[in-house]
Amino acid sequence: MNNIRTELKDTILTITVDRPKALNALNRETLEELKRVIEGIDSGVRCVIVTGGGEKAFVAGADIAAMRSMTKAQAKEFSAFGNGVFRALERLPIPVIAAVNGFALGGGCELAIACDFRICSENAVFGQPEVALGITAGFGGTQRLARLIGEGWAKQLLYTAARIKAPQALEIGLVNQVFPAGELMEEARKIATAIANNGPIAVSATKTALTDGLLLDIDEALILEADRFSTCFETEDQREAMSAMLEKRPANPFQGK
Repeated sequence: MNNIRTELKDTILTITVDRPKALNALNRETLEELKRVIEGIDSGVRCVIVTGGGEKAFVAGADIAAMRSMTKAQAKEFSAFGNGVFRALERLPIPVIAAVNGFALGGGCELAIACDFRICSENAVFGQPEVALGITAGFGGTQRLARLIGEGWAKQLLYTAARIKAPQALEIGLVNQVFPAGELMEEARKIATAIANNGPIAVSATKTALTDGLLLDIDEALILEADRFSTCFETEDQREAMSAMLEKRPANPFQGK
């Protein structure tokens, strides 16, 4: 692949959007490569980290040069394709962490908010600048942002095309934590390792119960939780972990069975 790098270490997959000369902007080729990576993730992966190559950008947006002369039909297809890729990332049965290491603008901010949660470096900058270019957000920004940070902040960011820095992103709940730039990936791996060390079936069930449950009313969501909870009691992982605790011995590593 030309624009995406991957590294699998133990059970943690790091996906790097790697077009630093273009500030990792998302053109069609990059999205297609990202789609192939997502579709190729197997059951041996327990957590994913998404980040950007170089020192300046996570992803600075969709490729404006590629979009400038699009027709209405082409723009609609491009939006649908990008949304499909981000939705596939969002729907992965394993947690996905965005490690935002610089500019996360437009499509870059939308990529970050398609992940389960975000951490960032002190030099990170977020924004949805589309209206300043005469367009709307097209990869989920008008939908996910309000669900994440609330309607008021989402409208302010989307309507003004304003950029916000890491401290404000933390304040409004766009990111969970802020780290010095040189420590970001180390901290991301620490979090990913903590996730990967837990029962993979239980983590996956937790993710689906939480994300799918948010789309339901509370009574339906609690039924969904009970279903995911009970499913875990069919696993070897549950039996071994609980037995080890009761027997006051170290548990064997989780096998995902």
